[in-house]
Amino acid sequence: LIQDSAETMALYDVRAVNEEITRLTDLSVRCCDRLKEAVYMIGKLADPATAEAALKTCEEIDKLESDADRVMRSAMSKLFREEQDVREVIKLKAIYELLETITDKCEDVANVIEGIILENS
Repeated sequence: LIQDSAETMALYDVRAVNEEITRLTDLSVRCCDRLKEAVYMIGKLADPATAEAALKTCEEIDKLESDADRVMRSAMSKLFREEQDVREVIKLKAIYELLETITDKCEDVANVIEGIILENS
């Protein structure tokens, strides 16, 4: 999805990155970083402190995904309200959706990790 986002921006010849793309990209990167931390902890879940830290990290991912949902709704509202060029609407909508999907998938994996932790506690 990250590569898809970059390729879509190149394919659609996006020359300027707006605030919404910047915010969604930041949230996506933060989600991926947190997910990397949570996955790293899976092998050490026998330690209760590590299991607790992994759960906290998964909760952070959930929060970041919720933040991305809010940014996405706001971005779409602004896009349809303010953008007059239909081609630009189509391009930006696709990019916003790809970036927000990254956070959705991170949350999906975090939910699986939470399930593993709770099953084994």
